[in-house]
Amino acid sequence: MAATDATTLLGVAAQAALAVPGVAGLQPRLAHRLAAAASPTRPETTAERVPSEAGVRIDRAPDGPGWHIEVRCVLAEGHRALDTARNVHHQVRAAVISHLAAHGAPEAATVTVTVTRIVARHHTAQKR
Repeated sequence: MAATDATTLLGVAAQAALAVPGVAGLQPRLAHRLAAAASPTRPETTAERVPSEAGVRIDRAPDGPGWHIEVRCVLAEGHRALDTARNVHHQVRAAVISHLAAHGAPEAATVTVTVTRIVARHHTAQKR
């Protein structure tokens, strides 16, 4: 079923994680970052951003049916990391399970959330 393949689920999981308040972005895994650094870049592509799906890894669960999802989050300053990570966990799991059920493939999903860093807020007003 194309609607329940890993690529589709990557997008579902990334969107769910990015919708959680306090999530500033998703951090790509080292392998993705190294591959991007090693590839030749053209001037017109240097401004392109890393796709959000690069911060999500999804595999078939090793111990049976279902999926295992790993989400690597960058959080915005001012949000409690534990609460935000829990919210990401719940939102991603719910979105993936809902997507699978809607496409006739009700399967289990486990989610691991890693907070990789916290970024400071950018203030637009100049301090005087």
